Amino acid sequence: MALSAVSTVVSGAVSGASGEAGRRLSERLYDLLSRGRSGGNPGSAAGGSAHPALPGTESEQTAAAQQLLELACRSPEFAREVTEWVREAAWLSPRSVPAVAHAASRPQMLPPTTAAFTDRAEVLAWLTGLLDEEERTPGAPVVAVLTGPGGIGKTAAAVHCATALRERFPDGVLFADLKGASAGTALQPSDVLARFLEPLGVPRALVPGDEARQRDLYRGCTADRRLLVVLDDAHDDAQVVPLLPASPECLVLVTSRYRPGRLVGEHGARPYPLGPLSAEDAMTLVRRVAGRDRPAAPDAVVRAVADGTGGIPLALCTTGAGLAVRHQLTWERVAERLSGRGQGNQGHDREGTAVREEDRAAAADPVRLVQDAAYAELTPGCAAFYRAIAVWPWPTVTVRTAAHAAAVHEDEARGLLEELARVHLLEEVGEERYRFHDLTRAHAHALAEAEDGQARMAAAVRRVAVAHLRFAAGADFRVMPLRWRLGAAYRGLVLPEHRDRADGKRALAELRAERENLAAVVRAAAHHGFDDLVWQLCEALWGLHLLLGFHAQWIDTHLLGVEAAGRHVAEEFGDPRSVGRMWSQLAFGYMGSGRPADAEHALTQARAADRACGHHRGEATAVESLGLLRLKQWEFAAAQACFEEAQEVLRRIGPGEDGWADVPRATALLTHHIGRAQTRQRQFPAAVARLNDALAQFRRLPGGGDAYNAGRVYMSLGDAHLDAGDAEQARVCLDEAVTAMTEAGAGLQLADALEARARCHRLSERRAEEAADLRTAAAHYEADEDHLGLTRVRTRLAELTA
Repeated sequence: MALSAVSTVVSGAVSGASGEAGRRLSERLYDLLSRGRSGGNPGSAAGGSAHPALPGTESEQTAAAQQLLELACRSPEFAREVTEWVREAAWLSPRSVPAVAHAASRPQMLPPTTAAFTDRAEVLAWLTGLLDEEERTPGAPVVAVLTGPGGIGKTAAAVHCATALRERFPDGVLFADLKGASAGTALQPSDVLARFLEPLGVPRALVPGDEARQRDLYRGCTADRRLLVVLDDAHDDAQVVPLLPASPECLVLVTSRYRPGRLVGEHGARPYPLGPLSAEDAMTLVRRVAGRDRPAAPDAVVRAVADGTGGIPLALCTTGAGLAVRHQLTWERVAERLSGRGQGNQGHDREGTAVREEDRAAAADPVRLVQDAAYAELTPGCAAFYRAIAVWPWPTVTVRTAAHAAAVHEDEARGLLEELARVHLLEEVGEERYRFHDLTRAHAHALAEAEDGQARMAAAVRRVAVAHLRFAAGADFRVMPLRWRLGAAYRGLVLPEHRDRADGKRALAELRAERENLAAVVRAAAHHGFDDLVWQLCEALWGLHLLLGFHAQWIDTHLLGVEAAGRHVAEEFGDPRSVGRMWSQLAFGYMGSGRPADAEHALTQARAADRACGHHRGEATAVESLGLLRLKQWEFAAAQACFEEAQEVLRRIGPGEDGWADVPRATALLTHHIGRAQTRQRQFPAAVARLNDALAQFRRLPGGGDAYNAGRVYMSLGDAHLDAGDAEQARVCLDEAVTAMTEAGAGLQLADALEARARCHRLSERRAEEAADLRTAAAHYEADEDHLGLTRVRTRLAELTA
C-alpha cells in the first residue's frame, strides 16, 4: 500500500493532475521523508543529506516506500502520520477513483437515432448473436466493426443498433465521433479519453494529462462495468485500441472506412461489411425522407430515383430531403437528372456538348450525382453560403462560424443553415450547431475552389479566425481578469461594475463548448499563414487550458503559436514579446502532460526570447514558471532562487513601462511562492514572515484587494504552522482562509480549506468541530459535482461518528 501511494502521488506531482489535494500530499511525503533522514525532529532544518529527491523511477519509489515503513516503526506518532498519509493518498490512486466514479455516473452519450432509419435488421441480429455467443475471448470485451465507404450509413446503423441494445448495458453508453475520414482530422486517443473520463465520474482536476495514465484510469473506470462504447468513424486501429474498456461485459461498436487489422488479430474484433440498401429498402427510405405530403409517384419512377442513388443512404437522404422541401421538384425530374447525366455518345451529352472529365467521374459516383443535383437547386445566395462554410473542416458549423465565413449577418446565417439542413446538405447536431458529412464538405470545398478561388477562401478563413479571436479573448478576460496578457484583441475590455459572481464560470463553459472549433481555427489560421492571429488565439486559450487541461490540444496549438510568433516578429508590426509568451504557455502544457524536461526547455527558450527583446514582464514570468516547476520537483531551494530572481527582474520595470500596472500583484504572488518554498525547507519563522508580507501585499492591491489570493496565502500559513507542529495557530489561519474563500465565492477552494481546518480539529481532538467542517465541505463538493472529494469527506465522517 505504501508503494502504491508513493507511485500515485509522485505520478501527479509534476502534472498537477490531482489538484490541491495531490500537491499537499506530495509536500507531506517530502516532509515525512525529510524527517526520516533528519532523525524525525519536526523543527529541524532539512539540510545536507536530509534533502530527499522526488522518486521518479520505480526503484526510487520502492526505496521511498521502504523509508516510510521504517519511519512508521520508530514511534506510534510516526506510525499514525504515515498511516494517515497512505490512506489519503489512496483516494487519488487509479483503484480508488474508478470506485467512486462507478457509484457516481451512468453516462448516456448516445446521439438520437433518425426516424427515417430503414432496415439493417441483419446488423442488429449479428450483434445480438455476438453478445449471446457462449464461446468468447476470456476477459475481453466484444468488439464489432462496421466497415464500408463513406455515406453507406455506418453511423446511423451503429446508433440504431446501440439504441436497441442499450438496456443490456445498465452502466451506460459512451459515444465518440473519432473524425477519422483523414489523418488530419482524426482525434487523438488522449482527447477522447479525457472526454470519456469525466462522464465516467472522474473529477476534472484528476484527469491526467498524459495518454498512458489516462488509459490506465479509463481501464480502471470500466472494469467490472457493463458498458456500450460506440467509436464512430475510426481512422485506424491505433486510434481505437487505447479506447477499449477493460471489462468482458462491454460491447465496443466501431465504424470505419478501413478494414481493421490489429483489432481482429490481437483483440478478436469481428468485422461486418456494410453494403448499399436493397432496391426495396432504398425506395422505402427515399419515400420516408420525402414525406407523406409529397404526391404519390409510380413505383417505377421511385425505383429509378433509388437506382440513381446507388442505394447509398447519404445519397437517398439528400435526394429525399430535396423532394420534401422543394415542391416544384417532381420525382420524374429527379429520376431524369440521376439517370440521364453522363449519358451520350463519344464524349458528348444529349445536346452534343463535350462532357468534362470531372462530370464523367461524377456520373460513376451516386453521392456526387445527388450532391450536384441538390446544389443546382440552391439559390445563388445559399450556394455561395454552402461553399463558404466548407473552406475548412470545422468540427461543427456554428452561427458565428457561418456568418463570418460567408460575410452575412447572423440572422441570415441562421436561415441559410436551416435551409441546408432541410435539404440534407448539413446535419443539425445541437442547438444552432451543424455538421457536414465529410463527403458533402469535400463536395462544397471543391466547388469553392472552382468558383471562388483560393484568395476568397483564405479571406473567409481569416474572417472566421478574427471572430473567434474576439469571442475567445472576451471570454478569457471574464475567466481570469487579473492576469497580464498580450494582443490587440484585449484592448478596451472591461468588466461590468456589478458583475455576477458566476460570470467567470459561464465564460469558462462557453470556451469549453467551443474548444474543438477554436483549435480548428488555430490550425486553419496557421495553414493560411495568418501568424498574427495564430499566436493571439493561443493567448486567448490560456485560461481554458490552464483551468481545464486538454493537454494534447494545448501542446498542438501552442507549437503552432510558437512558430507563428517567431515568423510574426519579422513583420513590420510584429510583437517580439509574443515569442516568449508562447514558449511560457507551452511549458505549462508540457508540465500537465508529465514532461518536465520539455517544460524546462520551453521555459529556457521563453526567458531567452524575452530577455532579447527587453520584455521584463515576460522574462519574470518565465523565471517564475521555472520556479513552479522546481517546486513540483521538490527542488525547493532552487525554486526559491527562481522566485527571488523573478522579483529582481520585475524591479527593472519603471513607472509607465510595459507591465508596470501588474508589478504589485506579480510581486505579491512571488512573495507567496517564496514563503511556500521556505516552508518546505522547514525555515518556518522566515516562511511565516514572508507569507504575512504576501498577505499584506494582496490586501493593498487596487479595487479592495484580492480576496481569493489572500485566502490562498492563509492556506499556506496554515500549512506552515501545521508542519511546525502548531495546530492551534494553523486553525486560526484557516479560519481566515475559510472567510476569504467564502467572500471570493470559490466553492472547491473553500471545501479544501474546510478539510484542512478539520484536520487541525482532529489533531486537537475537537470531534464536533471536525464533523461540522467535514459536513460543510461535503455540501460544497456536492454542489460542484466533485464526487471524489464528496466520497472522501463522507468516509471520514463515517469513521468519525462510528
